Amino acid sequence: MKEDIFSEIQLPCGRKVQNRLVKVALYEHLADFWGGPPNYFHCKLYSKWAKYGWGMIITGNVQVSNTHLALGRDMVVPQQLDEESLAPFRRLALSMHDGENTLAIMQLSHAGRQSSNFIGGRFPFVPPYGPSAIPVAAEAPGGLFSLFHKLMFQTPRAMTLTDIEQTISGFVRGAELAILSGFDGIQLHVAHGYLLAQFLSPKANKRTDVYAVGSLTLLRRITTEIRKTASPNFVLGLKLNTTDYSTVESTSAQEDRALGHLLTIASWGTIDFVELSGGDYENPDFLSSGHKSSRQAFFASFSSKAVQAISTIQTPTPPLILLTGGLRSPGHLQAALSSRHTHLLGVGRASILCPDLPRVLNARLTTDDDDRLFSPFQPDPDTDLKFVHQRPWSWVWPLVPKLKLIGGGVQMAWYSIVMRHMAGLGEREEFRVDYSVGGLEAVIRMWLWSSVEPSSSWWRQRIFLLFIGFLGVLGHYLFYASWP
Repeated sequence: MKEDIFSEIQLPCGRKVQNRLVKVALYEHLADFWGGPPNYFHCKLYSKWAKYGWGMIITGNVQVSNTHLALGRDMVVPQQLDEESLAPFRRLALSMHDGENTLAIMQLSHAGRQSSNFIGGRFPFVPPYGPSAIPVAAEAPGGLFSLFHKLMFQTPRAMTLTDIEQTISGFVRGAELAILSGFDGIQLHVAHGYLLAQFLSPKANKRTDVYAVGSLTLLRRITTEIRKTASPNFVLGLKLNTTDYSTVESTSAQEDRALGHLLTIASWGTIDFVELSGGDYENPDFLSSGHKSSRQAFFASFSSKAVQAISTIQTPTPPLILLTGGLRSPGHLQAALSSRHTHLLGVGRASILCPDLPRVLNARLTTDDDDRLFSPFQPDPDTDLKFVHQRPWSWVWPLVPKLKLIGGGVQMAWYSIVMRHMAGLGEREEFRVDYSVGGLEAVIRMWLWSSVEPSSSWWRQRIFLLFIGFLGVLGHYLFYASWP
């Protein structure tokens, strides 16, 4: 078992991944409120992961547009790539290399129509961009929640050809940022309903030009331009949506469409790895653990077919497949590899509960290769939601409508707080997960926080934070923060 999980594998670009364990992208919520560069907390957080020997570490969203943030506090690609703007990203790259041979990957994203009002980086009521003028659909239409949904998610402005050219330039500038800052590669976010995924979805794209829903033209142009800019050994990966191409298609039709796109992408010969994921704000499987079993079964099935299919592509080296989600024990990790469902093993929230997973797993498998039930990830609030009711706030939860987006949002807030705790630890302090933090407390602490470094005063932000925090908590409850 150890030989498989800790075996080296080579990417098509020639770079080697020292083992199959990948710390995938996670939403840190650590930057300035309306986006900005990585700061002290980002560097401290990623240095924790880097020292434990992951094969690859992928950052959370780095938005290529400062007017299309996801939920605020995103890292953002600067408009000008000069020494001053590059410095914080160089520090982050160094912190991610604070070990031996781990590849540091920057995830590039554009929120598109899912960039919400007030906290999306635009002036209030300025609509975001989208492939077409189709808003994010409300999960529970009608009443007060429909009103707040319309307030938070406006009808997007259909992108002109000029807007698309600027977006392509934004992704290329993001790749240049990664190159100049010392990252080993980038991952394009083509999942979770963000802009690049919106162009592939009939729910969001009704265009009739070359960027119509069946076309991969936008993604092909971005990857081609990045390859012109980068060195041959620069890593270029994708996070690809697999489960939500259409609300009306059957699972098999979705699978066929996603597999067709994957094979086309693989045939380009420019992509090094593809991470398989799914869901968006209208169907947020990627946020909530409630659908984990069925979702993971779908991903495992699709991943197996993807590995088999791309092996037939007539390119010198097809991209590697990265499977993420539901890998909860060494047995799961090993089974995914031995069954040829994947080449790389993506670990997300479990990397927060066990940031030293490679070291722990390596030591455990050295002494007992057959202990497949051992899990360094436990306990996990995803599988035991009792922690929500440990606080006096528990009376609130029965009053909150049971919306799917809301359950995932509380989990996201809880994990964000744990990451923030990791980032604030001193070098000699031992990390322990605080399970006493309840759901409502996590949401409040997530929003009412300053990104100013510990050495500085943040009183100048207090009034602003209280106002924005109130809006954030309210919006989080209405759309992101209740239990399903």
